[in-house]
Amino acid sequence: MGTFSIWHWIIVLIIVLLLFGKGKIPSLMSDMAKGIKSFKKDISEEEVNTNKSEENQDSKKED
Repeated sequence: MGTFSIWHWIIVLIIVLLLFGKGKIPSLMSDMAKGIKSFKKDISEEEVNTNKSEENQDSKKED
């Protein structure tokens, strides 16, 4: 099997467009972007909560 030529990629693109339609791809991309933003937000909130719990444990040890 050799490398893919430009014709292979054009055929794949046409098939994808036929399967998903012209309007479906942008909506899929926007949903994916929303999911990534939500994931990043949750990760940063988790780090903040972890830091707060560590600070609380440190203050309890000092008491």
